[in-house]
Amino acid sequence: MFRLLSIVLMAMLALPVAAETNRRLPQSAADVHLSYAPLVKQTAPAVVNIYTKKVMKERRFSTLFDDPFFRRFLGDDWPGGQRKRVQNSLGSGVIVAADGLIVTNHHVVEGADEVRVVLSDRREYSARIVAMQERNDLALLQVDSEGDTLPKLSFGDSNGIEVGDLILAIGNPFGVGQTVTSGIVSATARSTKAIGDGGVFIQIDAAINPGNSGGALVDMAGRLVGVNTAIFSRSGGSHGIGFAIPANLVQQIVLAHQRGGKAFRPWLGAAGETVNQEIASALGMVRPRGVILSGVRADGPLYLAGLRENDIILSVGGQAVDDMVALRFRLETTFGSEAGLTYWRKGKQRRADVAIVPPPEIPPRNETILSAASPFQGLRVINVSPAVIEELKLRGVDDGVVVTGVRRGSTARRLGFRKGDVIQQINGQDIALIKELRLWEGRDPSVWQIYLRRKGKRLKMEFRG
Repeated sequence: MFRLLSIVLMAMLALPVAAETNRRLPQSAADVHLSYAPLVKQTAPAVVNIYTKKVMKERRFSTLFDDPFFRRFLGDDWPGGQRKRVQNSLGSGVIVAADGLIVTNHHVVEGADEVRVVLSDRREYSARIVAMQERNDLALLQVDSEGDTLPKLSFGDSNGIEVGDLILAIGNPFGVGQTVTSGIVSATARSTKAIGDGGVFIQIDAAINPGNSGGALVDMAGRLVGVNTAIFSRSGGSHGIGFAIPANLVQQIVLAHQRGGKAFRPWLGAAGETVNQEIASALGMVRPRGVILSGVRADGPLYLAGLRENDIILSVGGQAVDDMVALRFRLETTFGSEAGLTYWRKGKQRRADVAIVPPPEIPPRNETILSAASPFQGLRVINVSPAVIEELKLRGVDDGVVVTGVRRGSTARRLGFRKGDVIQQINGQDIALIKELRLWEGRDPSVWQIYLRRKGKRLKMEFRG
């Protein structure tokens, strides 16, 4: 009986699945005593400490002298006025090219007047910021290596990592010096507004703390699979819930920079929502999955690829998507000009190739300052387009005229218009373009009824003429 069980066990261990995943549990006491030291020696030299300086202005003495009345006569240069203070901060970064291109977090170098990079072997270089992307909290630095060949990390495929995979986090927590921690991948494609606006992250349990930001998340093959960016904490310390920006997204930004372009978020030209149990049951699906399209623009990539309203997108490039954030992310991290996606329509699963294109600026923004007599006097406005919607993060909007500035003392300021308002209708007439809005300048109706969008909500403003 014992021999039979041994044979069965050996057969199970030899199954093709194990060979395909190339992952295994420790098989002996020797396996348990394996060390990460060779992996650390291979990867740590490419992880750098980043030190920044920012010149801040602050006021001294009594806040009484902040009063505009006193400042009018005394100015800012008097002994009790402003003084300069240098604010120092630290973080981490990863060398991704031998010529000294470094990736880090946007928040590590934001507003910095001076950036210095220190390698693990104590070599030190000044660095300049060559690319910033606040939306993904990423920045690129370039150092002058003075002819030296610098150590670098190669990118791994962050789509290939799985929950339970072993990882190392390398950075400079609290400025104590380069530190390595180990853990596992706790979740993949984690999206939460608590740590970013529309971002997707790898969740890890390896300890990361302030100063780790911008550091490397590496797999057991020594490849960069993420850039550590945030922790979830009630105390400011690590509680085993950390987040890293997936390497595939980082690599897209690096490649765009190296090619002389700019990374963009692919245009969908569609709106959608997560499929819940009620929707799944109504459509005859076995279980809830995917994103159902609630609207598809006729000029958008999804429509041109054959998708229509009420289609359910199930996956992109073989990766499942369950909400709009994940759908956008999978398209954004697709290498190439097209993405293959799978969708559900009328009980059947279908496939389509969708073009990866930036949101177009159609119509042109046509920035205009309104100065003629009307409730809009003093507004700076532009036309809404897919590019503007993405740039300004507008919600619930397809067209209209968006306010980008309100002049002090103007009629519009007095009536309560704000930056970011999207004017959509005046006295029952739809407003899609600035030229339609300008037709109302100089008019004097007895009542003005104006509908606009503010932070995604529809508002009505009413004034007497």
